[in-house]
Amino acid sequence: MREIPLDISLSDNEKDEVKRLLGRAPSPVELQLFDVLWSEHCSYKSSKPTLKEYLPTSGPTVLQGPEEDAGILHFTEWQGVKYGIVIAHESHNHPSQILPVEGAATGIGGVVRDVICMGGELIGVLDPLRFGDPEGPNGARSRRIAQGVVKGIAQYGNALGVPNLGGDLFFDRSFDSNCLVNVVALGLVEADRVVPSAVPRNRKEPYVFILVGKPTDSSGFGGATMASKDLEEEGAESKGAVQVPDPFLKRVLNVALAELFDTAHRRRIPIGCKDLGAGGISCMASEIAERGGVGVEIDLDLVPLAEEIPPHVAAVAETQERYGLAIPESFVDDVLALFNEQYDLPSIYRGAQAKVVGRFTEVEQLRILWKGDRVCDASVAAITTGAEAVRPEGPSPAPALERHHDFDGDLGEALMKMLGSSNGASAEPLFRSYDTEVMGNAVIRPGEADAAVILPVHGCPVGAAVTVDGNPWIGALDARLGGAHAMTEAARNLAAVGATPLGVTDCLNYGSPENPEVFRQFVEGVRGIREAADGIGLRDHPGSPIPVVSGNVSFYNQSDSENAVAPSPIICMVGTIVDVSQAVTLRLKQPGHALYLVGERYGELGGSLYHHVIHGDRGGKPPPVRYEEERAAIHLVSTWGEEGLLSAAHDISRGGLLAALAEMGAAEAPHPIGATIKIDDFGQDLSIAERLFTESGGFLIEVGPGEEERFRREAGEAGVPLFRIGEATSERRIRIRLGDETIVDLECESIRRVLDEGLAALFTGV
Repeated sequence: MREIPLDISLSDNEKDEVKRLLGRAPSPVELQLFDVLWSEHCSYKSSKPTLKEYLPTSGPTVLQGPEEDAGILHFTEWQGVKYGIVIAHESHNHPSQILPVEGAATGIGGVVRDVICMGGELIGVLDPLRFGDPEGPNGARSRRIAQGVVKGIAQYGNALGVPNLGGDLFFDRSFDSNCLVNVVALGLVEADRVVPSAVPRNRKEPYVFILVGKPTDSSGFGGATMASKDLEEEGAESKGAVQVPDPFLKRVLNVALAELFDTAHRRRIPIGCKDLGAGGISCMASEIAERGGVGVEIDLDLVPLAEEIPPHVAAVAETQERYGLAIPESFVDDVLALFNEQYDLPSIYRGAQAKVVGRFTEVEQLRILWKGDRVCDASVAAITTGAEAVRPEGPSPAPALERHHDFDGDLGEALMKMLGSSNGASAEPLFRSYDTEVMGNAVIRPGEADAAVILPVHGCPVGAAVTVDGNPWIGALDARLGGAHAMTEAARNLAAVGATPLGVTDCLNYGSPENPEVFRQFVEGVRGIREAADGIGLRDHPGSPIPVVSGNVSFYNQSDSENAVAPSPIICMVGTIVDVSQAVTLRLKQPGHALYLVGERYGELGGSLYHHVIHGDRGGKPPPVRYEEERAAIHLVSTWGEEGLLSAAHDISRGGLLAALAEMGAAEAPHPIGATIKIDDFGQDLSIAERLFTESGGFLIEVGPGEEERFRREAGEAGVPLFRIGEATSERRIRIRLGDETIVDLECESIRRVLDEGLAALFTGV
């Protein structure tokens, strides 16, 4: 047997607490188990109190909050069936920095399991990504990591047969030594077919524990604790803590599980299911038992192994492509036959199978046997409750100063420089690496609008819209605004396609919580999310905040105490479109249509693409979130889109008004089209650069003839600033006028070429 030493990171106080809970010294297996399950990654020991205090997790659109592996939002009812959208959000940051391809692929694999094990039919994945500066001093490494991550996502997702619905992308030097690879999975489930991650409480007979999937090996051993340390503490041996993916086996497992769930539902057999992620067999079994009010006994000698490994490894290794099932004894033979005979798992992957490896007991203990000895005997409540760490918050820094921005250069050249940069360019080369149309449900694909739109229920016109957002430059300047802007931009992106929000999942990426300054950033980021959840609210349920139904906290994203990533709260928001035939894209549609600016411009340029590219810094004061204006504009634009009144729409965010117009004009069109706008009637007290490049929230919309009077009236009634600034033209040019002077005049094809080429060299052919 290969020698694999214990990997223990528990503090002395935590070791003493383990001894107190057990009433004796822990065995090596127990010590390893508590180390994993009390890690930051598993126990949320630093973040749990803050999350509970601030985040809204229930509401009229919630079917299932954060208690399970994934959240569920009420989507629609169709032909008497109530449907939910299952949504999960995870991070795989450290593994992707160490082994980019495998780390990113297993990130997708893990988040997909969270959706599948709840009975969801997988309908899409998204991947918000943060990489180091590709042109900086560590540029070669940053480019290699970015390419490897995209390759891993593409290889796994494409082979799995699930559409990639987009994501977002940032490059910044704060991510040079610690990339962020967040992953989101969406599923569709009938409300009465949700599978709990618990041993059923209404059981009428004994239940057994069935392990399904790959044989257990040492891959992924220490993965949870690795994600709870500074990355610099890990050497080459950390590569063994990264799991090994197999999307083809996963695909078969998903189909087999769907059939199992269907059979159990049809025969009214209560079952439980949970994926094996961080903490492996022991974590999964403890959690599913504790939620069912029972204990569990596992015999490690029955666990299929791919290699000889010691019990402390077999108990917690994070080998990929595994699920655990709580099955009544009378149903066991059918379940084993389904996986081992009908789907023939052993022939798909050597050693893969479904096997009974334990049983659930009325004594609420986790008991693990190995070679006839009991190597673990611990309360499931003690294991799953986890440790709690009280972290001090550092003092709030002085607010960033507002800076005046005069710009006497060529505005067209500045725009082209911004759009050609890694952070301003089109992500189309990235999207081309992914399969965005598999399953045939795509209505609006990534890049065609501010959010992707799919039609998940066959025959039903109701669409699901989804977007991912977060700006680390704003987070670095103001941690609370980092969380608030992620929420508000996500809501604007949904509104721009004619959707209204249902809820969100978040991934909160920060440095070490042991650093008071970092912990303050985290708390402030969560407060910002809550403020925006309240400030925007659910359009159709006044007074209800946008709920947060699932998510992830990722700490220790740093290579040392002085080199933490920029605070990066990332929001994935899901919404509905009543009729997808009315879904709005950003492409300009018809010459002669009016162009309106929705939302006033303000002089705050901090955290903007303009500052990053033109001035080489993050700037001063970022835009505050003006909630009354944002809420009114978001709800109004989503209503206009829902009613089919918008020809095109684009939210104003990265790059400001000028970048939004350029992207609308540069989109492929069936006939020549461009735009001319005047900037005289808004922001008169601002400089030209501030009018064109501020990223204060707003929209640029295209409106057909006959509706303009209604738009002006409804905007006035809602208190939404609305400016008619120009119109679409039949000439393929973007022109900006100030008075009688043309201050920008660019060919749309030149803009498109710059947008397309910005990331082409990095991602083409990945």
